[in-house]
Amino acid sequence: MAKPTHEQAQLHLQVYELRREARLRQARDWFQQNYHAETVEDAMRIAAPGTEHGTFFGMVIGYWEQACALLNYELLNDDLFFETSGEFFGVWEQVKPVLPQFREQFGAPSMLSNLEKAAQRYEEWSEKRAPGHIAKMREWMNQQRAQKKAGAANA
Repeated sequence: MAKPTHEQAQLHLQVYELRREARLRQARDWFQQNYHAETVEDAMRIAAPGTEHGTFFGMVIGYWEQACALLNYELLNDDLFFETSGEFFGVWEQVKPVLPQFREQFGAPSMLSNLEKAAQRYEEWSEKRAPGHIAKMREWMNQQRAQKKAGAANA
């Protein structure tokens, strides 16, 4: 485990401070509770461009893509980031099912590539430190999605 430099720690705190901004916090809350897309059509219905929910979606993925870019360019320390910023992995898991479709539809093969690279490294990092954690987290997320779907079907 490489000790973070003073500069990495300072930048980490700045990235965290941005996450506390009221509108981004609102967007993050909305995303976690409402963004459960399995197709591009689902994504467009849930977070259509030009709507408040579309804006929230863009804010969340934009924030985490930028934070992960800083991580991937080694401006942030992997261990410090992974120990304190696991939310990004949940965002990755929520966008992962539709990302190949978005990449193809928009002709953008590197769309969210920083988030993807960081998530792959996080999964390896986590498996070394807590074997089975990622599988249990995915299981829990799938249960939450199923409950949400069942609730929507009964509404």
